[in-house]
Parts: sequence; structure tokens; C-alpha cells
Amino acid sequence: MGRRRAPELYRAPFPLYALQVDPSAGLLIAAGGGGAAKTGIKNGVHFLQLEQINGRLSASLLHSHDTETRATMNLALAGNILAAGQDAHCQLLRFQIHQQKSKNKAGKAGSKEQGPRQRKGAAPAEKSGAETHQEEIEFSVENLQAVQTDFSTDPLQKVVCFNHDSTLLATGGTDGYVRVWKVPTLEKVLEFKAHEGEIEDLALGPDGKLVTVGWDLKASVWQKDQLVTQLHWQENGPTFSNTPYRYQACSESGTFLGLGTVTGSVAIYIAFSLQGVFLYGCCCCCVSGLSL
Repeated sequence: MGRRRAPELYRAPFPLYALQVDPSAGLLIAAGGGGAAKTGIKNGVHFLQLEQINGRLSASLLHSHDTETRATMNLALAGNILAAGQDAHCQLLRFQIHQQKSKNKAGKAGSKEQGPRQRKGAAPAEKSGAETHQEEIEFSVENLQAVQTDFSTDPLQKVVCFNHDSTLLATGGTDGYVRVWKVPTLEKVLEFKAHEGEIEDLALGPDGKLVTVGWDLKASVWQKDQLVTQLHWQENGPTFSNTPYRYQACSESGTFLGLGTVTGSVAIYIAFSLQGVFLYGCCCCCVSGLSL
């Protein structure tokens, strides 16, 4: 027998490029689109409610936000603020969820009219004309500031992230520059050349340090715009034939740096010095990654 397919949770009506999950609010945020090409594929950001129904996870669409001609390629989430990478720009979005109780007269017995979903636990109306408390969800999305974040000949923002207290936002793109912005004004506070070529990923650490990985096969740790230490794949990575492997992703942890390769080896480094402490060859990893 073949492997049973997992039940489908959600199918986007556009190419899907970015996902964020807010566990505290039970929200799944999905974004993408067809871009500026007039193919009939819309561009948007979908906000979905995640719920457990009869022991199975379910997703229902709360709101669809139209992004016009701009497809969202990357996202970062801080509270109810979204930073969306759209072409060469970063757009800040603020969303609000309001749950309102409304009183409605119960319809006559046998009526086929259906109002909003009744609040869980509410007692059913026992007679015609009785009042029922129903729950309506009002969802709104507001466009805040937008700023151009990449200035190459074919500009594209590739990655965006917030710092630990959501007061700063870092962006990277095809021109190899890191730019740091105040939130929510998007006033630029820092700009420097981090890589030759595209920036694949970046992360802001809890101590203010920044780690970046790029197409130039380098992984770098920065204090503002000053290079603290650096790994170069050809010098520090496992050696395999002539295949141009590179660092691809990074994430925040603070003490150790973990490196996984497409061939299955794992290496652990001390974050502040990049001194190697562990190397293990295995077959379970499928993407290269960097954790600071």
C-alpha cells in the first residue's frame, strides 16, 4: 500500500512564497501571488484561523488582503505588525482582530436563514423571538510605511527580520547590502555591504549582533557594520568534489552555531569565536543552515 496522503489544510489561490504562524492568536498567515504579470493570478496575503475540530487541525479564511500588482516573497511577524517583502520594497502591515457579540432575534421555527456562527456554549433559543448572543469577527488590515530596500539592477528584497523587541527591522536582497530600519517609521539607521552578490538569509541576535549568509559562500557575524568573525565554505565547510555548496539559512539562538549540509554532515561552533566543537557525518539533513 502507498503512503496515505495527509489531509489538505489550505490551498492558496496563488503561488505561495511566505508563511508565518502566530501561535498565541492561532493565526496562519500565507502570502504570494503572480506578481505584476497580467496572468490573472492575484497577489495577496491570507489570514487563516487555526482550530482543532474533532481532534483534527482545521484552517478557515478570516481575511484576504489584496496587494495589487505586488507579490509578497518574504514575511516577518512582530505582534500584529507584518513586514512584507514585495519586489524591491518592504511594506509594513498592521492587522486588527475584533470579536463582537451581537444580539439577534431568533427566527421562526424551520427558518432556513443562517446568521454568524453562534458562540460556543451558548444555549439554543427555546422559543420564537428569543434573543441569542452571536459572535462576529471583524478583521482589518492597514498599510503603514513602505520603503525601497534593494537597489541592484534587478532589485529584490530576499529576506527580512525583526530584532528581539521589534524596534528594528533588518533587510537583505540581491545587491548584497544589509539595511536596518526603525519600526514603524522605517527610518534607516544602518547600511553596509555584507556580501558580494545576493544575501540568502540574516538574523538579529539577542545581543545586537547580526549574522548573514550569502551567495559568495560566506557566513558572517557583525556588530553593527563591523565584521566580528566569518566562515567561508571552501575553507571551513566539508570538502566535496567541485560542487559549489553554500550556507543557505540562519536563525537566532545566541550561544552556538549549528551547520547542516545537503550531504548530511553536522558541525557545531561557538557563536562568538566560530571555534569548532563538534563534527558528525549523518544522512538526515537536507538543507544547509546556520544558527546564531
